[in-house]
Amino acid sequence: MSHIRVLDLSRILAGPWCTQNLADMGAEVIKVERPGTGDDTRAWGPPWIREAEGRDTRDSTYYAAANRGKKSLTLDISTADGQRIARELAAHSDVVIENYKIGDLKRYGLDYDSLRAVNPRLVYCSITGYGQDGPSAHKPGYDFVFQALGGLMSITGERDDLPGGGPQKTGIAIADVITGMYATIAILAALNHRDVSGQGQYIDMALLDCIVALGGNQVTGYFASGKVPHRYGNAHASLVPYQVFTVADGEIVVAVGNDDQWQRYCRAIDRPDLGADPRWHKVTGRIQDRDQLVPQLARTMLTRGAREWIERLEGHGVPCGPINDYAQVFEDPQVRHRGLRVDIPRPGDANAVVSTIASPLRLQGTPPRYDLPPPRLGDSTSYVLERLLGYSTEQVAALRDKRVV
Repeated sequence: MSHIRVLDLSRILAGPWCTQNLADMGAEVIKVERPGTGDDTRAWGPPWIREAEGRDTRDSTYYAAANRGKKSLTLDISTADGQRIARELAAHSDVVIENYKIGDLKRYGLDYDSLRAVNPRLVYCSITGYGQDGPSAHKPGYDFVFQALGGLMSITGERDDLPGGGPQKTGIAIADVITGMYATIAILAALNHRDVSGQGQYIDMALLDCIVALGGNQVTGYFASGKVPHRYGNAHASLVPYQVFTVADGEIVVAVGNDDQWQRYCRAIDRPDLGADPRWHKVTGRIQDRDQLVPQLARTMLTRGAREWIERLEGHGVPCGPINDYAQVFEDPQVRHRGLRVDIPRPGDANAVVSTIASPLRLQGTPPRYDLPPPRLGDSTSYVLERLLGYSTEQVAALRDKRVV
C-alpha cells in the first residue's frame, strides 16, 4: 500500500488502530495532532516509553500500541490556517479518517462534503459511538459503555448463581479494537471500488454496530430461539467440555470441539466409561447434561498436574493449553518463533527501541513493515509542510510563531 496516503484525524484507539493496520501494510499515514499535547493517549501513563538510559519519556505505552509507522504533524484545525492546511493535505490524500463528534468537522470545513469537493476520489471514514444518524447519534460514548450496551457484558463473566457471578468487561477495549479492524476492511473495500469506479465514498463506522456484530452465534441463536443468551463463565454454550479445569498444581484449558475429540479426551484421562456412556456420545447430550458430566470430569482432572495433563491430552490430539500471563506468552516457543514482539529503533536516541506487537497479517509477498516507531509529537511537521505541500522554511516558521503547528 505504499501508493496510498492516509490523513489521520483520529485519536484514542479505534481510529489509530485502523490506521496502524494501514501503516503496517505500507501506507503513508500522516497523524494530525494538537500542538503541545497531541493524541490524548500520549498522556495515558504509566507505563511510559523509555529512553535508552531507562528514563521515562512523555509518551505512554498505550499510545505506542496503536501508532507505529506514522508521521506526526502538529496542526491546530480550529484556526483558519490549520483548516486550510488540512484541506490541502486532503487534496493530496487517498483516505481521511476521523472520530470527532457529529458536526464538529463541518464547522471547520473538513467534513466529507467539503473535502469531496476538492478530491472526489477521497475515501472518508468517520468513527463515532452510535453512528451518524438515529436517536442516540448525538451521545458520547466509550468502549466500556458499548460493551455494556451492545450485550457483550451480558455473556461475559461467571454464571450469576456461582461465586463471582455477574457482568464483566473484557480485559482489552474490544469495542474500539474491533471497530478499528472493521474500519480497515471498509477502507480497503472502498479503495478497491475506487479503482473500478474512479470515485471515493463516505464510510460511517459505529462502535455500537461493531460490538453488536461481534455477538455472532450468540445473537443468531437468540433470533432463532427467542432465548436470551446468558453467562457461562469459562464454559461454552454449545460445546462440552470446553472450559477451564483446576488441576493438581493450577489450571488449564480443555477445548473439546467435536465428538471424535470427546472420545480421545476420555481415553487421555483414563475414563473410557464416560466415553462409552450413550448419553454423551453426541455434543447435544453433553450440553443438556453438563451439570451431571462436568463434575465427574473436574474430579478426574484434579489427579494430575498441568504439564502432565497437557502432554497426555496433546498426545491424544485434544486441544488444550496453559493459562499464560503475558510474561509467559512471550517466552512461549511458538510465540518466539513467530516473532510476535517487534522492537523498533527510535531515531535520535541511540540504542533506544519501542517494543510493539507484530501485525498478525502475514502476507508472503508484501509482509508488514515496521520502518517507523510510534512518532514523537510533531516529528514530521516540517517534512509534511515543506516536502508534501511546498511551504518554505519561513512560512513554516511563521505558522509555528502563530501556534498553528
